Amino acid sequence: MVKPRVLVVEDEPAISDTIQFALESEGFSATRVATAMAALPILEAGPVDLVVLDIGLPDVNGLELLKIIRRTHTTPIILLTARTSELDRVLGLEMGADDYVAKPFSPRELTARIKAVLRRTRQPAAVAKAQPAPAPFTLNASKRQITFQGVALELSRYEFEILARFIERPGHVFSREQLMSLVWEQPESSLDRTVDVHIKNIRAKLRAVRPEVEAIVTHRGTGYSLRDDL
Repeated sequence: MVKPRVLVVEDEPAISDTIQFALESEGFSATRVATAMAALPILEAGPVDLVVLDIGLPDVNGLELLKIIRRTHTTPIILLTARTSELDRVLGLEMGADDYVAKPFSPRELTARIKAVLRRTRQPAAVAKAQPAPAPFTLNASKRQITFQGVALELSRYEFEILARFIERPGHVFSREQLMSLVWEQPESSLDRTVDVHIKNIRAKLRAVRPEVEAIVTHRGTGYSLRDDL
């Protein structure tokens, strides 16, 4: 298993040594730098799972580095600060820090905070909502085109009109008389059998795409409907 990589941006060697030892004891991989300018290339090269960032850096203020990082990265960041001002802590969190630890701190507390932040920031990917399945049919009335499971169907004029009515009202049972009235210009000159023939042809074309699915349901003595659970 790949060890989570933590970038430690801290200019005091004694503190940096302590953090590295604590991280590696807990199964993390630690990369240490002492300046903001040394941290940015490492972040760009990636991957980095979390940044431990000291506010009091010698070249660039840690809060300024936090602002720079947040322009292009969502990497979790825990601030280290010797300052006890509530304003500093609030400002850091508002600028995008995920947590903070005030100096002096316990190495065990820091590693516990790191684990908690990683659990929290990784959770959305693990419990992301399933994407809804694509609709089985798409209807483009202007192009007079219907697709089934992404496959364009070759339909006659009346086949298109019948299937379009089904798609507009899935689950609704259409009688033969209703279909003739909706689709044919002169329904009185058409026979019930004409509707049956067109339904048979539509079914054959749908089965060619998904043989295991009977998309159109026959309601004996009533008519036909399109399944609404495809």
